[in-house]
Amino acid sequence: MNEKYTIRSERSDDHRAVENLIRESFWNVYRPGCSEHYVIHVLRDDPAFVKELDFVMEHDGKLIGQNIFMKTVINADDGRDVDVLTMGPICITPELKRKGYGRILLDYSLGKASELGFGAVLFEGNIGFYGKSGFDYASKFGIRYHDLPEDADSSFFLCKELIPGYLNDVTGVYQTPQGYYVDDADVEEFDKDFPPKEKLKLPGQIFG
Repeated sequence: MNEKYTIRSERSDDHRAVENLIRESFWNVYRPGCSEHYVIHVLRDDPAFVKELDFVMEHDGKLIGQNIFMKTVINADDGRDVDVLTMGPICITPELKRKGYGRILLDYSLGKASELGFGAVLFEGNIGFYGKSGFDYASKFGIRYHDLPEDADSSFFLCKELIPGYLNDVTGVYQTPQGYYVDDADVEEFDKDFPPKEKLKLPGQIFG
């Protein structure tokens, strides 16, 4: 792997390039087309958005990756709201995937979240990749995904403590920040400002 990379905070003049990077990375992956580029566009103005944890990665001066974090809570069974983070969208440009850059960006941004004193990160992801950075199934921490039936597969729902023991004696329901829920019509309108791309229904997509 070429080591000529830097990780820095996103600037306002990066916004459209980052949105295009996300669009290229997620297009036709989880659904025909994608919504993630609009999601980040909306999240930047959300009160739960953590500006100090909004990162981009560059390689030889070219934007190749990004990651963001949002504040949210676990509605604990004992009545408390336990502050945690969620993460993403996170991506690496398609031509450099599976070359180690994603792991570097992930570990760097998790380290910065830890330095800021956040206790845990919960989000939806693949344990095969994120487990290498210390994530485990959230169910092992006694944390349930909102609106998911008890007998449903929750292997997509992952957790990492940034402060060891932060979730000791905590069981409850994780809440996805509302900013992640966007209207399909708004996504379609936003996408008109980008170069045309063909939407394809492909095997393995989660959403139709």
